Amino acid sequence: MTVQKLLVEGVGTALLLIGVISSGIMGETLSDGNTAIALLANAIATGCILYVLITILGPISGAHFNPAVTLAFALRGAFPFKDMPSYIAVQVIGAILGVWASHIMFDLSVFQTSTTMHRTGGAQWFSEIIATFGLLFVIFGGLYSRPDAVPTLVALYITGAYWYTSSTSFANPAVTIARGLSDTFAGIYPGHIVMFIGMQIFAVGLAHLFLPLIFPDRLKS
Repeated sequence: MTVQKLLVEGVGTALLLIGVISSGIMGETLSDGNTAIALLANAIATGCILYVLITILGPISGAHFNPAVTLAFALRGAFPFKDMPSYIAVQVIGAILGVWASHIMFDLSVFQTSTTMHRTGGAQWFSEIIATFGLLFVIFGGLYSRPDAVPTLVALYITGAYWYTSSTSFANPAVTIARGLSDTFAGIYPGHIVMFIGMQIFAVGLAHLFLPLIFPDRLKS
């Protein structure tokens, strides 16, 4: 594991969260109470930054930016288990730093937690299973069938999943933790984080069992 890869994962995840949180703030501010417009702005900005980050940084670190993705690759044999703790640590740290950077940009209190964005219940938990499984389906399917298209596929998937999942597709434990530290449009009440992450990890297990049947192990090569 090189310092370059860890730096890329940390910086990439930070920039992803800047895209998520800042576009949520801007969308809510400019939409005059229209939640649909705010969500549309949030989804488009997130998809755009994902495309850029994966295209630029993918060849260096794999552009995981997501502990669920790192775990899925490790289970598949395409990423060393011994490197997982370092990757996950920099992803979480980068995500939190990205949230704080967004707060500074919009002149908000840097240190805060979400108090209003309650995201809980069976429907949203199931939604996180669908969102995370779908993300892994897109990643592994793209790598198997057309690797050069993965940045586009992931960006399009996340943009769409913001709208077709009731949870707005967190699908990322680092993102979930960090969004708990923002009392803004894209936040999540901290008490609801554990179940979201639990469902995301459960989805990784499902993907590990099911996806190799569709996309066999040539992915490792």
